[in-house]
Amino acid sequence: MTIQAIAIIAASGIGKRMQLKGGMSKQMLEIAGFPVIYHTIKAFENASAIKEIYIATKEENISSLEELANAGGFRKLKRVIEGGKERQDSVNNCIKAIEQEIRLSGEVPDVIMVHDGARPFIQPYEIDEIASLTIEHGACVPANRPKDTIKYIGSNPDFFGETLDRSKLLQVQTPQSFLSRLLIQAHEQAELEQWYATDDAALVERFFPEQNIRIFETGYHNIKITTPEDIRLAEAIYSSITEKKEEEEEK
Repeated sequence: MTIQAIAIIAASGIGKRMQLKGGMSKQMLEIAGFPVIYHTIKAFENASAIKEIYIATKEENISSLEELANAGGFRKLKRVIEGGKERQDSVNNCIKAIEQEIRLSGEVPDVIMVHDGARPFIQPYEIDEIASLTIEHGACVPANRPKDTIKYIGSNPDFFGETLDRSKLLQVQTPQSFLSRLLIQAHEQAELEQWYATDDAALVERFFPEQNIRIFETGYHNIKITTPEDIRLAEAIYSSITEKKEEEEEK
């Protein structure tokens, strides 16, 4: 079965925790000589399941991202549009653009995937596997297991409360993937109720509680660039991934 998936990349973050000056976007910081967002787009460009890519970003970054995509030969990029006040608003802006395209073409994509622009190391084969699991189960979200013990904060914020069972916890990542109508309806309802969540899975959980979300467990390479230390870690991850690919090509 050929899967027709659309990727939404949320790339409006200005990197407050990166301590960047002048409102610079953290997606434009470089890893191995290329912006973070370049690596992110490239992964979806090379994924077989992805038909089109939509990017939401700050208005002043639209032209530079379009130029970046053109220079990189990224043919799947459909539109770069202005993001909203919150991440959810940015994703919803892309969904509305996708709905407009559906009305014009009459073609409904099988799957819509939502990814953080600051996660540059998701791999094409992982994107394809997540899309396939979405077709099978209706929704699929990547995650990995926390390495550290997690505790609640107690009633007094200066003291720990209960220790959580780490074996039953997962750190949620992106791309979060859903059957297209499911995600579109979840965002429509959230906008109607003005209800905000930290990720798209939470919207689906709220408005479609009967919908199970399949776990796709990943390794620890799919990091989100959030703090200055992450750039040094990202360089190391990039080198490791590149070396592994070169070794596989030599076999």
